[in-house]
Amino acid sequence: MAAFVQIIEYRTSKPDEVAALTEEFRKAREAAGDGEAPVRATTGQDRDDPGRFLSIVEFASYEAAMENSNRADTTEFAQKMMALCDGETKFHNLDVTQSMEYTR
Repeated sequence: MAAFVQIIEYRTSKPDEVAALTEEFRKAREAAGDGEAPVRATTGQDRDDPGRFLSIVEFASYEAAMENSNRADTTEFAQKMMALCDGETKFHNLDVTQSMEYTR
């Protein structure tokens, strides 16, 4: 179970470009194989407000998330992503207090 979650809330009229950028970043990070990386990342589009997206990024710990945030490649990715966003991005930093997986 991840112990820290960051929710990134943003608006974009270029969701396919954001998805391609994110996939490119994931592949490069996995190929490098160094340093902290997210445990899991999920992105959803708001059904009631289609230009609004939320990415839920899970980390093993707060410290792992901060180490990831301080990486040069993460900074570069964030700058490229912000250029594809319409307006400001909002970050929510959450310590995980409970997590459940259902078997059915």
